[in-house]
Amino acid sequence: MSLKFAILGILNVMPMTGYDLKHQAFDASVRHFWPADQSQIYRTLSKLADDDLVSVTVEAQDERPDRKVYAITPAGQAALTAWLKADQAVPTLRDPLLVQLFFGQELPRADLLRVVAQQLAAHQAQLAVFDQIPIPPAASRPDDRWLALQHLTLDFGVALEQAYVSWLAKCQEVITHMPDADEVPDFRERFNPPTG
Repeated sequence: MSLKFAILGILNVMPMTGYDLKHQAFDASVRHFWPADQSQIYRTLSKLADDDLVSVTVEAQDERPDRKVYAITPAGQAALTAWLKADQAVPTLRDPLLVQLFFGQELPRADLLRVVAQQLAAHQAQLAVFDQIPIPPAASRPDDRWLALQHLTLDFGVALEQAYVSWLAKCQEVITHMPDADEVPDFRERFNPPTG
């Protein structure tokens, strides 16, 4: 549902082609909190046009295919405003690493540490990406609401990645000091006590 409103939000700033939405808007900013591939964007644009939330203008080009430029309509602006004001449910967390750790009791320590180290490197890399986002300091323009709100979303991404990095370091510490898989009784015994 949020892809629809991410697209409307971008088109509320300026009209764009589907290609430009992907490569200039999503890839440059929105992908950090709502990723979308080109086909998802085009499908959503088609639905938005069917619902009269965006208009489509075809621009002819010499020696190239025509361009379809999408612009938000007044109905699209009203839908976007209503959505921006709406309460949102807490998002469902789906993290494969948590499933790996939760059920990783039979893995040797080295395997668990490798899985955690890979995630730690990935989250450190994402922090480095956030550090490279070219955004002016908020203090440089204290009255710029657009800039302040962009900083809040970036600050969330940084805080989330920092929390992951800190938690993953804790995982490494705990796993390093726990008994290895072959040093403890079969965990299933606690669920199936011996009879007799």
